[in-house]
Amino acid sequence: MNNSSENNKRIAKNTLLLYFRMLFMMAVSLYTSRIVLNALGVEDFGIYNVVGGVVAMFSLLSGSLSTAISRFITYELGKEEQGNLNKIFSSAVTIQITLAAIIILFAELIGVWFLNTQMTIPVSRITASNWVFQISLLTFVINLISIPYNASIIAHEKMSAFAYISILEAIGKLITAYFISISPIDKLIFYSFLMCVIALIIRFTYGYYCRKHFDECTYSFIWDKQLLKQMFSFAGWNFIGTASAVLRDQGGNILINLFNGPIVNAARGIAFQVNNAIQGFVNNFMIALNPQITKSYAANNHKYMMTLIFQGARLSFYMLLILSLPILLNTQYILEIWLKTVPEHSTLFVQLVLILAMSESISYPLITAIQATGKIRNYQLLVGGLQLLNFPISYCLLHIGFFPEIIMIVAIILTQVCLGARLYMLQKIIKLPTKVFLKKVYLNIIIVSTLSSITPVLLFRNTPDTLSKFILSSSISVTCCIIIIYYIGCNSTERNFISTKTKQILRKIFTL
Repeated sequence: MNNSSENNKRIAKNTLLLYFRMLFMMAVSLYTSRIVLNALGVEDFGIYNVVGGVVAMFSLLSGSLSTAISRFITYELGKEEQGNLNKIFSSAVTIQITLAAIIILFAELIGVWFLNTQMTIPVSRITASNWVFQISLLTFVINLISIPYNASIIAHEKMSAFAYISILEAIGKLITAYFISISPIDKLIFYSFLMCVIALIIRFTYGYYCRKHFDECTYSFIWDKQLLKQMFSFAGWNFIGTASAVLRDQGGNILINLFNGPIVNAARGIAFQVNNAIQGFVNNFMIALNPQITKSYAANNHKYMMTLIFQGARLSFYMLLILSLPILLNTQYILEIWLKTVPEHSTLFVQLVLILAMSESISYPLITAIQATGKIRNYQLLVGGLQLLNFPISYCLLHIGFFPEIIMIVAIILTQVCLGARLYMLQKIIKLPTKVFLKKVYLNIIIVSTLSSITPVLLFRNTPDTLSKFILSSSISVTCCIIIIYYIGCNSTERNFISTKTKQILRKIFTL
């Protein structure tokens, strides 16, 4: 196992690589979202989001198995005994192929029925919706089979490859947006088809890279009952958490369709486009951090693991705070500039989705830590069980007439309840010092968030939306966040690290 200093440098380097990738992808995503919304129209955009959500509902088991695959590959690398890597990889591919066949069967039997008999879709778009469903199902299966290859790249911490392939995917989506804007045929069906083509190209690219660089990524049919039992046991308990996440996000999308129709689905879709662009920064950081947490546990380096958990929880939140605060202050103005047509409910959906993302970000390192141990049965029964409440509570509130945004408010509240449950379980499993976490992470986050928000909110609370207000409020909010995070949110070691790295970067810039 490399020493902590080398691991920190690797995390910083990988995070930087992924940030360059994210900046490009965010720009492409925001631009293509506008083109796609205007090319499809609000109604078709909502239909695409909700039909894709129906397909995603069948990802319950696949999501839990994907987590199991990533965990087993990374854990094996952390032990520095790589004899079982090819067996794990080949077993993972076999599992995903088998699972793909099962999902296709259930989707055709249940999904098609639900789409045509239960969902709120205009009669004139039923045929197109069925085409979208079938193509989205094929896209989902292609992405499913790519998972063991993605997991290998991340486990080996080859983030440059991950970044370059993701940029290739972003370019493909940019080309797709252009083609549907000029397409003479049904734009909704054509858009679904092009997204499937992109998934196929990326799948072969991942496969080629992994076979060329990693010895274990050569597939051969393996049916190791003991290994499969371990992976399915991990995935089986993790299924509860995966099911709760899918039911909250995609199930909530379907509930909105049932109670409010595809126009509100479009508003929610816009909100999650913004969220995906912003949250990508944190996801990149966690992609770089997660392998180190798992490998530290595998190598019995618990002290370093605890350091990563504490730092990861705070820094994940701070990254989102810096990016989200300007958007929260200028949501309506940003949507009007970004989109020609702003669906009703979009503003509040965007604001609530960003608050949910910040709320969830605190738990990311905790989730990785519990998965690293493999002891997830009681954890999933408690935390997964709490998360499953999202769907029934949201259904009841929508049924009695609450506004559609209530599903996001329910999710935010339950996220905080689940954070407490995670801390309780990790204290029992890995002796995580809960009181120290609450003081050094949770309380720290509340203080930093409050102090960062006071000045921009007081200055611009009643100011009309203009370009000058947007530029000034964004500049002030980002400046306030950075200053307060540096002096209050970071400890002395982190401040020294940031100061040293900043000086090195500036020295390189001025010596060019």
